[in-house]
Amino acid sequence: MPESEKQKVLVLINPNSGLGVSLRVLMDTFQEVWDRGDCRVSYQLSNSLEDGVAKARDAVREGVHTLIVVGGDGMVNTIGSQLLDTPVTMGVIPTGSGNGFARHFEIPLQTEKAVRALANHSVRSIDVGTANGRPFFVTCSLAWDAAIVKTFEKSPVRGILPYVFAAAYELFDYKPERFRIQLDDGEEKTVDYPMLFTVANLTQYGGGALIAPQAREDDGYLWLTYARRSDVPKLLPQLIKLFDGKIEGTNGIHTHHFQTMRVIRETAQPIQVDGELVESGAEVEISIRPKALKVLVP
Repeated sequence: MPESEKQKVLVLINPNSGLGVSLRVLMDTFQEVWDRGDCRVSYQLSNSLEDGVAKARDAVREGVHTLIVVGGDGMVNTIGSQLLDTPVTMGVIPTGSGNGFARHFEIPLQTEKAVRALANHSVRSIDVGTANGRPFFVTCSLAWDAAIVKTFEKSPVRGILPYVFAAAYELFDYKPERFRIQLDDGEEKTVDYPMLFTVANLTQYGGGALIAPQAREDDGYLWLTYARRSDVPKLLPQLIKLFDGKIEGTNGIHTHHFQTMRVIRETAQPIQVDGELVESGAEVEISIRPKALKVLVP
């Protein structure tokens, strides 16, 4: 096949991702299973958030067919946000700490296995959530579950254990506020002092924790899971249910599915968007963009 007719595949790598990646293993495996007759594979490093955004935009302009992100959920969010409603399909080789996106789609967490799995892929169009206009693919959190990220970001070590320590620290330090919410233009209701307040597009927090086991990537809905401060004592002994897919229905856990939600908090506080802390005002508008992103799934 002439070079001009081959599909362009760009592999965009975050060299500073949480768990790192062997570039040699990565490139050797891509060359073996991807760089075949109908594809032309190229590689670039994403040296910063701004650099990644610029390279993703260039990929769209240059007619790249598939952009494969090698990184964690934060980089998936950064790059994928530039690909919404474009012809470019995104693939993910997970190298982050939580890897909620990859876990949801059962993409292997080992680099070589992930490359091979995505070589035998199908393409699926998935929903995307937005929080005050900012896209998220996995989760968005607005209470203690957002404050955890503030402490976790200070840790020089990545992985699940530092995240657990951050959660424990913020559990005692976080001061919850009363939220007012309105779902799908319905009646406004008050949520008294939520500690947990997470909106999920996919099932995972990351690390195997299933915050919304009923979520589907293309069902046209986002899923809210929340727990009030008064619920915390009875929830703590049941946290194992986060990892066995049984958190829904647990006493003290409340869930709703919706397409649009308005949240009014008492003060401006940062929110968590796909593992990254983002400044936000007291009011947060959350909505869904149905099937806005094309992704590779094994």
